[in-house]
Amino acid sequence: MKNISKNHVGIAGEFAVLSQLALRGFDANLTLGNTKGVDILLSNPDTGSMYRLEVKTHHNNNPYKSNDFGSIEAHWRMSDKHETNEDPKLFYCFVSIAKTTDSFDFYIVPSAVVAKFIRESHRYWLSGDAKRKDTIMRSFMLGKKGEVYKLDTPFADDYKSAWELLK
Repeated sequence: MKNISKNHVGIAGEFAVLSQLALRGFDANLTLGNTKGVDILLSNPDTGSMYRLEVKTHHNNNPYKSNDFGSIEAHWRMSDKHETNEDPKLFYCFVSIAKTTDSFDFYIVPSAVVAKFIRESHRYWLSGDAKRKDTIMRSFMLGKKGEVYKLDTPFADDYKSAWELLK
């Protein structure tokens, strides 16, 4: 199969999340770009809670060892705007699609956890080498339990399929 475009990967991720939410009894709607910074609006009919979900998807992303950050289970590209949004009603669903496209992993992470990590990891990265230039690009990374990190790093196992956070 040829390379899949970033647009198709993003759409696949959003629809995969919608299917998971439907299977769990949530009422969810894709915003179709009409709501800035939010991909899915959802409600939990059991609790009446309303949430906003931003979906970030990557394809064929493998664990790796970073000289700056240690063992990384998965990572997604973000921007500086994600450093400040710590709304308790906003969650990120990070989707990892396997190379064969037949396997999806979902990581549901509160926006405060994402903002803190992006902010701190970017400052740490900049401090590592005076030649590094500040840009709007950031990364959100999930670490591996049992590893030691220089920063407070969220663990993949803590957020994998953590749909219960949307109660």
